[in-house]
Amino acid sequence: MVQTLPAKEITLQELTDKFGLQLIEDEQFFREWQDQLPEITQAETQKLDRVKASYYNLLADPPLLENTVKMVVLSPLLDLAGFYLPPFRIRSEKSIEISLEDEEAIIRGQIDVLAVYDQFWAVVIESKQAAFSLEAGRAQLLTYMLANPHPHRPTYGLILNGSSFRFFKLVQKETSHYAVSRIFDLFNPQNDLYQVLRVLKHLAQLATILDPA
Repeated sequence: MVQTLPAKEITLQELTDKFGLQLIEDEQFFREWQDQLPEITQAETQKLDRVKASYYNLLADPPLLENTVKMVVLSPLLDLAGFYLPPFRIRSEKSIEISLEDEEAIIRGQIDVLAVYDQFWAVVIESKQAAFSLEAGRAQLLTYMLANPHPHRPTYGLILNGSSFRFFKLVQKETSHYAVSRIFDLFNPQNDLYQVLRVLKHLAQLATILDPA
């Protein structure tokens, strides 16, 4: 009998054991969150300042749940990054399935938000409610990224809980490797949403220029 494993219950150790997944700390492996980032306009910074102010206002009346985080914080970022416009398409609650034939098991889950360019995955996004640490969703996000049906291309991911954001890059080969960005946080000085938007815009640009062959 085939066993079904929920993606949200998979651990990092299981990803290592089942997929050979390894964390890479070489700074050159994941430069996309640092190099050649596009500038943002004054109008965009003003919009992001409103998003930050809106988030602070919501914190006064907890709990701040996952759907609220998506509506107030994530949706404006995706809009400003251009993911709601052609050539991109947005998939919400995208179902994934990974077969583990040697173990007669299937991992199943639902990606919160998936940005697609042509038939290729551009960015995989996992959102958590404000009370959750980003680490609570690391293995779940990486499981979704491993489900990318086009493993010959790098897969990029983002996990957020409203105030904190971290980007991921996954490269699948015989041994799959991933790396993470620093954490961007709304409680840092200035407004880290500026940098989050710049990275999202850069990933959108990369999606359209990477050779799909």
